[in-house]
Amino acid sequence: MRIIAISHLKAFWEQYPDAQQPLLAWIDEAKKAEWQSPSDIKERYRHASILKNRRVVFNIKGNDYRLVVALAYRFGAIYVKFIGTHPQYDVIDAETVEME
Repeated sequence: MRIIAISHLKAFWEQYPDAQQPLLAWIDEAKKAEWQSPSDIKERYRHASILKNRRVVFNIKGNDYRLVVALAYRFGAIYVKFIGTHPQYDVIDAETVEME
């Protein structure tokens, strides 16, 4: 899979250094993945939340952080829509949020 906007993840871990290794691990796994459907994601990430609009919420670093992505399965692309702390996540709408 291709990850669009990794720069947002890098900017986040510069602000929250303890997120760097968990995010790098997620990036490595996602790049190697060949997800064709939400069930493919759930096989590997059973705590991921599957939302409408082809969106998925991943728990990062034991749920300290939340990563919201949109997937274009046919094109093998992952679009980063949000990365934040759990309290920051609680105030957004994960189904519509966009990176600024």
